[in-house]
Amino acid sequence: MTTLNITYNGLSTDVPLERETLLTDADVRRIAVELLAPAQTDSFQHYVVDRFRAPGGEERIYLRPKVPFGA
Repeated sequence: MTTLNITYNGLSTDVPLERETLLTDADVRRIAVELLAPAQTDSFQHYVVDRFRAPGGEERIYLRPKVPFGA
């Protein structure tokens, strides 16, 4: 199981994803647009996609806005 965390307009939510293939960054952005109906198709163009493994092995994908600080 993969969890997609989307931060948009100051709010954040986790979305469970059942998938059989690897998701590209473009796939992650497309899924977010489909989930957030009022979002424009280019809403996530400048967002960052981070990928982590939870201690139990679950994949976590974060789609978040770029920040002006940090790496």
